[in-house]
Amino acid sequence: MKQFVFFILIWGYLVNCTVNGLQFTDCGSKTGKFTSVYVSDCDTTKHECILKRDSNVTIIIDFTLAENVNAVKTVVHGKVMGVEMPFNLQNPDACIGSGLICPLSKTEIYVYTAVLPVLKAYPKVNVIVKWELKDEHDEDIVCVEIPAKIQ
Repeated sequence: MKQFVFFILIWGYLVNCTVNGLQFTDCGSKTGKFTSVYVSDCDTTKHECILKRDSNVTIIIDFTLAENVNAVKTVVHGKVMGVEMPFNLQNPDACIGSGLICPLSKTEIYVYTAVLPVLKAYPKVNVIVKWELKDEHDEDIVCVEIPAKIQ
């Protein structure tokens, strides 16, 4: 009987993963909450976004705030086998060129947009893209993990 119950639990988990497709995970948002995430050319029926080398990927994050914020910076890491490696961004100041006009008020809904270059030099690996928007105190406003595969 225990084996049958275990089988049903595992089967239910696998069906849930298959039906739900891509899952964006909150990785420690403190002063905000993302309400939606869009990754260009990403098939959300799959379990990961395909990031093609030698291309640019657009990331759009809609979010709300629990408190006012004066400044926002973007920090992006790729997590491969548990090791975080930084993605270098041309402009980490999220108050310039991303659709955000700082300071930000807790009464608004914000749409953040950025372009991530996927360099040809990147290895073909599975990666968790950790995208953080940090406030002036280096606290995560929004932190989202995006499962991806670099091809």
